[in-house]
Amino acid sequence: MENELKQLIIDTLDLEDISVADIDSQAPLFNDGLGLDSIDALELGLAIRKKYNVKIDAEKEDVVKIFASVSTLADYIQAARD
Repeated sequence: MENELKQLIIDTLDLEDISVADIDSQAPLFNDGLGLDSIDALELGLAIRKKYNVKIDAEKEDVVKIFASVSTLADYIQAARD
């Protein structure tokens, strides 16, 4: 699931210079990690909704925790699908 998500991030955000192996599952997606921004989060949220049928509500307080890393994002998607 994590590698699948990494590929989705790369494809959705057109990260041409990055491979799945370059993305650390525990590294932050924003700021110091991959350096994503709020626009990237919106695009990624839409891609996740299309691919996994899981909606991530931007108004939820825990949205920052959900998008903290590939690992936390994968955990959230798994839990939402069960």
